[in-house]
Amino acid sequence: MASGSHHRVRRRHDLENRILRNEMMSQSAVSVTVIGLGPMGQAMVRSLRAAGTKVTVWNRSPEKVSAMLEFGAMRADTVAQALSASEVVVFSLTDYSAMYDVLEPVAEQLPGKTIVNLSSDSPESTRTAGAWIRARGGRFLAGGVMADSDGVGGSAAYIFYSGPHDVFAACADLLRPLGRPEYLGEDEGIAQLYYQAVLAMFLPGLLAFEQALAMIDRSGESIERFLAYAQRSMGDMTDLYAAVAAMTTTGGWRDVAHLRMMAAGAQHVVQTATAAGVDTALAQTVLTYWRQAVAESERAGVPVSTFQLLRGDVKPAA
Repeated sequence: MASGSHHRVRRRHDLENRILRNEMMSQSAVSVTVIGLGPMGQAMVRSLRAAGTKVTVWNRSPEKVSAMLEFGAMRADTVAQALSASEVVVFSLTDYSAMYDVLEPVAEQLPGKTIVNLSSDSPESTRTAGAWIRARGGRFLAGGVMADSDGVGGSAAYIFYSGPHDVFAACADLLRPLGRPEYLGEDEGIAQLYYQAVLAMFLPGLLAFEQALAMIDRSGESIERFLAYAQRSMGDMTDLYAAVAAMTTTGGWRDVAHLRMMAAGAQHVVQTATAAGVDTALAQTVLTYWRQAVAESERAGVPVSTFQLLRGDVKPAA
């Protein structure tokens, strides 16, 4: 009987220990450390806290940390404390070099940690960072956030991820409050490739829109009046993007007459901007590509697209 009582006590202790371990694992599973509290990092903290996630924060500027305490985040006074607080550590910095500045002094704490770097950089820098983290015993996941700081956590926000699938799978639900996860594959650089490719569309497009506004404003017209027409002209680009993408994969380029029309239109933009007193460097660059496409098409006797020029398939004649 004493032996039976001993076994019951032991089983109860084992059960209590399992429950305690499960509770600790559960707490760890909903805990994230965020390092870097610029506009994006702050937005991430707010979204994670709104989802009920326990968040610890660290930033070089302590005033930014204080601002996050209002949302229930916990302060880490040192990087070492920040790493100790969570298994998953999210970085939101200017670039990847800043990650090394933060982690090198505490690299001995990386074993068992998952570093999720959502900073912007090149694919090759990302691959190098992944190797650096793994060499020090950590796990690594790269990401590119497809939202501005106001859109983080919103219905339209999504995030490109790449890296070991098991690392992504372990973090996906935890990171979901930041935006819909889009896993692209094991190659850690591919998330940045997709992210930078989207920026390659967005950044010139934003400058082009601002140039249009400058042309309107300099000519004495109302930006507010023009805005509605600008929005209407852009509309839904889905079909246009699909058509251009199809041409790049099938080689179904439009004829030279189309290229000449585009070159003429680009020339007229330059002339209008010049007359308005607006900087034309961007418009001149656009015009150069269309003119090169026309010249190469005439030389080759077949249409040569701007895509082929950008891809480097055709080197313009000197």
